[in-house]
Amino acid sequence: MSKDLGPTALPPVAPSVTAELVAALSPRLRKRLDAGIAKLADRPIVRDDDIVRIAVDDATDIELHAPGGTVTRPDDIRCGCLLAPDCLHRAAAASAAPIAEPAPEPPTESRAESRAEAATESATAARSEEPDTGAGPDAGSGAEPGAGPGAAPDAGPGAGARADADQQPERAAPEQCAAARALYTAATAVLEAGTDGSGAVLQAELLRAAHTARLAGLPRAAATAVSVVTAVRAARSSDPAHRLADLVGTLRDALSAAHRIPHAAGPELTELRGTVRQPYRPDGSLRLYGLFTEPVLTATGFAGAVTWTADAEGRLYQVSDVAPGGAGRAVGAADRAVRVGDTALTHRELSRAGLAVSGATVSPAGRLGAGAGVRAVRASGADWRAAPLDRLWTPTAAEQVSRALDGGSDLLFLEVTLVGTVREAAGDCLLADCDGVTLRLAAAHDHPALPHRDNLRLLAAARGSRLRIVARLTPAPHPRALLLATEHPAVPGTRVDAGLDRLLHADLPAPASPAPAPAVPTPEESPVHLLRRRVQQAASGGRLVLSFPGSTAADVRRLNSHGLATAGDLLDELHAAAAERSRDVFGRLLPADPDRFARAWLAAARYTDEVDRALCAAAWSA
Repeated sequence: MSKDLGPTALPPVAPSVTAELVAALSPRLRKRLDAGIAKLADRPIVRDDDIVRIAVDDATDIELHAPGGTVTRPDDIRCGCLLAPDCLHRAAAASAAPIAEPAPEPPTESRAESRAEAATESATAARSEEPDTGAGPDAGSGAEPGAGPGAAPDAGPGAGARADADQQPERAAPEQCAAARALYTAATAVLEAGTDGSGAVLQAELLRAAHTARLAGLPRAAATAVSVVTAVRAARSSDPAHRLADLVGTLRDALSAAHRIPHAAGPELTELRGTVRQPYRPDGSLRLYGLFTEPVLTATGFAGAVTWTADAEGRLYQVSDVAPGGAGRAVGAADRAVRVGDTALTHRELSRAGLAVSGATVSPAGRLGAGAGVRAVRASGADWRAAPLDRLWTPTAAEQVSRALDGGSDLLFLEVTLVGTVREAAGDCLLADCDGVTLRLAAAHDHPALPHRDNLRLLAAARGSRLRIVARLTPAPHPRALLLATEHPAVPGTRVDAGLDRLLHADLPAPASPAPAPAVPTPEESPVHLLRRRVQQAASGGRLVLSFPGSTAADVRRLNSHGLATAGDLLDELHAAAAERSRDVFGRLLPADPDRFARAWLAAARYTDEVDRALCAAAWSA
């Protein structure tokens, strides 16, 4: 059955496919690739089972064959023009499509489970300091936090010299070092050009480097590089979901991993290398209580729902249903049956009920497996204000934020009083008082099919309501989080999933008397923003935007006066690396040193990230 689709309905394409098709183009066609992609964006798309057709013109179609929902081979993209298969159209179609997530065959779970795991991890990549790509344990989700980079035990002075050869810490293999250097070079080229200059050719080079890194056994670095391409595409297409801070974070992580891998050893190397997929482990019998359901809608073409549950000890577990799709699937997945055992509970029902599981298998990230040996039946749920779920709201907000910043779960269980709204460039935020701290609650997703932002506007009318909420921490110099679920402001004991349940004006309590407009606090901004702004400008506009003549002396003096001398030094070096160009013996300008600029930018980006984390912890502890 054929079906007309919108221009964003292309199936995900494996990174290696896009890289291979772009590499096969002649230099002349590479110059025309971005224009070819823009042309395809306006062409009609029709899906016929696993085949998606793009009408290039009245006589030419491009076919994308996606068995299982993903294009995995270059031959799966076919064109009917006279120049095929060496035409521009195939590479343009691959470059215009979302990037497919890797879906390896797991040893104990189904391929569908593996695909859902990979897509769900991709959807949560921008929620934490580093993308969640299965590189290490995720504390707070049923697993203990693992050691971070450089956490090797201290063996004492001279221990390395005394160690035998078989006791030396593991080092990266030569092919891994080569793959890391290629990834560093490709990411540096993207930074040099910025999002404005990082067209399809530079994106394909980074995808090729990511594919090489994955083949060399560096899945974490590969996944981070793919996230950079996704963020660059979102920026270039003016995607409303694009955030410059997310682009800076993914580019920082890609450059950092590629830079450190050739020099890392032992636990640091293990952390940087990561794993293709977190294995599921047996966890016996579980008694779970539903907390809430959140929709998932990723920039890579995956959608669905994740239902969060907790056991009697407060450990968090997730049941996910994520697959290729768009906003319609994100909305409808909540009414699909959960894939655990033989239970007929939907995600929406599970978020209010409970689950008794035997033979459970759980990933280190806390995701429940759906293997053949898992049995599950419906059980009674619990109110947020009753045992055992009420224990989640016992730790203070500052304690929960500290846990999240240290690598634990980024979910915050808070009791707040709604006080109004504040307008920001990205939209209105809901203001709430949280034990004396003024918290800004933002929408978790801006897609119009999801009611996040509409619910925020309506909740602002319930000023004065005291509610328990679940939110996701957004590291910032002021208390800030994304609202995921809340108690109903007018119906005690009822929960509202902010991304699924649409509040109405009739649901809100009638105000007893008109309340005065709240005084909106203005967070005091640390002067570290002077350095952060340059970091973001470089990621967006490339090295050129920082190379223009100008003095940084005033900014450096201000940073020094606030005790941020390191930030001043980094600012000076960043501008110097961007502007300095040597000359050859004939006086001609030589190209700028991209490696020096990348190292200066990476140092500044990591510094501002650490300062922002410290400011975030201090803001919640005020």
